[in-house]
Amino acid sequence: MVTIKVRQNGPYRVSGENIVVLDESGNRYQLPEGSFVLCRCGASTTKPFCDGSHRRVEFVATEDAPHSASS
Repeated sequence: MVTIKVRQNGPYRVSGENIVVLDESGNRYQLPEGSFVLCRCGASTTKPFCDGSHRRVEFVATEDAPHSASS
């Protein structure tokens, strides 16, 4: 199973097995073992991966998944 965790004011943490990240031309990125983080602030110099720039630019994003009422 692949899990993508939205981190408050930070990147997406991706973990799991057999993960493939492709660029717009369909070329694979070399991925580290285990988990990695994807930029969502737009300021990273290592896009699509996070380099910590969200702290420098004071990126703010506090989205939460909607909670559904249980039946």
